[in-house]
Amino acid sequence: MQYVSTRATRASASRNPETFSSILLGGLAPDGGLFMPAEYPRVSGEELNAWRKLPYAELAYEILRKFATDIPEADIKALTAKTYTADVYRNARAGESAADITPLRTLEEEGSQGVGTKLVLQALSNGPTLAFKDMAMQLLGNLFEYALAKNEDELNIFGATSGDTGSAAEYAMRGKRGVRVFMLSPAGKMSPFQTAQMFSLQDPNIFNIAVEGVFDDCQDLVKAVSNDLSFKARHKIGTVNSINWARVVAQVVYYFRGYLAATTDNSQKVSFTVPSGNFGNICAGHIARMMGLPIDKLVVATNENDVLDEFFRTGVYRVRKSSETYHTSSPSMDISKASNFERFIYDLVGRDSERTHALFRKVETHGGFDLSGGPDADGDEFKRVGEYGFVSGKSTHADRLETIRMVADDYGIVIDTHTADGIKVAREHMTPGVTMIVLETALAAKFNETILDALGTDAERPAGFEDIESLPQKFVLMRPNVDEMKTFIAAHTGL
Repeated sequence: MQYVSTRATRASASRNPETFSSILLGGLAPDGGLFMPAEYPRVSGEELNAWRKLPYAELAYEILRKFATDIPEADIKALTAKTYTADVYRNARAGESAADITPLRTLEEEGSQGVGTKLVLQALSNGPTLAFKDMAMQLLGNLFEYALAKNEDELNIFGATSGDTGSAAEYAMRGKRGVRVFMLSPAGKMSPFQTAQMFSLQDPNIFNIAVEGVFDDCQDLVKAVSNDLSFKARHKIGTVNSINWARVVAQVVYYFRGYLAATTDNSQKVSFTVPSGNFGNICAGHIARMMGLPIDKLVVATNENDVLDEFFRTGVYRVRKSSETYHTSSPSMDISKASNFERFIYDLVGRDSERTHALFRKVETHGGFDLSGGPDADGDEFKRVGEYGFVSGKSTHADRLETIRMVADDYGIVIDTHTADGIKVAREHMTPGVTMIVLETALAAKFNETILDALGTDAERPAGFEDIESLPQKFVLMRPNVDEMKTFIAAHTGL
């Protein structure tokens, strides 16, 4: 399996194919694009049938080995077995088995004997930081440690978070040999629980940086530092953001698990609804569908920051300025520049890397592009979106509160704010006879302020998280200045 950049041109430094191992520790390609497989591996019906009863770790092995063909299969199997255990994903709730890793719970069902329309919630938040990001980040931490140990090397991870990525990355990397983490987050924009999860870590290899701005400012800093190739090489900078290909691949696994658990044979299709801001989670669903997983619809659920919903309704991709990005009660989706969206556009325009490069250069210079096919549009590829199964919808704060109350009253489950966005939008895109799986984003405890507003009671917390906000916190406050950020990194890497 070889990898190419979404922006490769005749003059591009990353035009030549790369291997999984060679892109594992990095983020952006040298030309500023994102790495993609030269072609998607296909999964046969026979393979799907063989995978139906596999434990999660073995399913992860089967999928990862299709992408990491340069890593010995025995090593991949050992890494997935080490990662996906009941001890790591131990925060299962009543009625769930930790051994299932990502258990399904049916919320609504019409018909009989399992035939008909279902609305199903797939639990992805049983890991150490109570968010779906743990599903990929725990594997990434073990992959990084494995790769660094083989070369007796070290890595400085530089990333940005709107809430859950940061804590998932830090919990996955704490204590890992040869790894330091520099994590940016928007100052005052995360929930108190999310903030405490990150800032309470006192490990010497963890550096939390609160940036005066919004998530997009943090993400811009990561891209600016990554695009300084000499600085990146000198200070051995890597990333765990969803621009990292290995993280996206790890997320592909739970789409297969959800499908296999929700169906009895390969003639059935399912749809997935995914709360999405940065497009990484649902991009993994797109990849699973391209591999041959029988997915009917991929439903993008946004909050008030509806850049992605606008595109999938109109064909217009229009990023917002920091001043136009709303601070909402589902803050992990308070994003207006979806960094993984480029991967889908690359496929949408026929894997034309030069066209992809031109479109995202226009994003940088004009704030967006238009593929609607109108008289002043940049193209007409939007007409092909339906071929990839994408639809979308939007949820507001009022929708969130109403959905949280409805799910608690009708099904006895307390969901977080982002998952509420997903369920609200999923109900608008149900198809008779097709199971709709909503991917859970996090446990409700991470957003207790809104839960209290919606239900009048506090969200239940797993053991060990009762007083996390009262723990001492360690972080630095910085302006969104690239040069200052480089100076800070250089001063703490020792390189």
